[in-house]
Amino acid sequence: MAAVLGLAAPARADLQFCNKTSYMLDLALALEEKGAAASRGWFRADPGACRSVLQGAITAERVFVHARALAAYGPSPLPQAGHADFCVTEENFVIAAAGTCHSRSGQRLVRFSQIKPSETEQGLTAYLGEEADYDPAQARLAGIQRLLVIAGYDANPIDGLEGKKTSAALDQFLKDRRLPADAPGNAGFFQAMLDAVKAADGVGFSWCNETPHAVMAALGIDESGVVTTRGWYRVDAGKCVKPDLPAKPARLYSFAEAVDKEGHALKRGNRLLVWGGPMQLCTRDVRFEISEQKDCGAQGLTATGFAVIDMAGKPGATVRFRE
Repeated sequence: MAAVLGLAAPARADLQFCNKTSYMLDLALALEEKGAAASRGWFRADPGACRSVLQGAITAERVFVHARALAAYGPSPLPQAGHADFCVTEENFVIAAAGTCHSRSGQRLVRFSQIKPSETEQGLTAYLGEEADYDPAQARLAGIQRLLVIAGYDANPIDGLEGKKTSAALDQFLKDRRLPADAPGNAGFFQAMLDAVKAADGVGFSWCNETPHAVMAALGIDESGVVTTRGWYRVDAGKCVKPDLPAKPARLYSFAEAVDKEGHALKRGNRLLVWGGPMQLCTRDVRFEISEQKDCGAQGLTATGFAVIDMAGKPGATVRFRE
């Protein structure tokens, strides 16, 4: 991630940061003059949106920004390279002497990057972008795609381009959350998506992988007494996946196994690292959809023990993979 530079004249207007990345960012500002520095934060900026961070004339010799992606994205996707270190705290802050931190006040040094804002009709503007070089509209859509994927909906690839998979995933998200069709254009939509990521047990069915390993999962769907098994769904470490389901299934079946980088089943001691149960249903090693569950061996299939998940009368269920 980089701040896009370009200063045509001395700073003399309000300052705003514009987020052209696919991540919700918390931003901190630092101003340095004659060797003294002050910092303040945090300013939340949604993908594709701008956020005013300072009103009035800027007399500082140098202006810096520190950007952090929200914890919902997992390990920070942002590089920590920069030009200077200044103090911040975890909560909102204003630090008058930002060059020396006071640990008792929860202050710590982080790396800031120097910026040279451009003059625009809206005032002085600094742009934060990523390698994909999205325009604001693409950044907003890519941000929606990214949070949909984290919440367990299949909106891949994250590219900022409209497509059938993204539209289907977004429609399902709106339906699951009982949101209106125009919600994606509203100012609070990213917060609604963030709330959905935090509430993994909300609606529908999800697998959430809380192990450090990749997990391959299979699903059994009971429709009027006929069980169809489907697999495999990959659930990466720290992620959730929400498979497509028919409306309001009464019962589901779940099986999953941890795999190594080559796709081989992992063991813990003498046992495989699996999550299943007593219900014997048919699977195969490669991707499958099987509607006949009798005598798996005679069909050249594998009888696999699935866990039973009762969905009757429930808004949702989440199976969590833990060691």
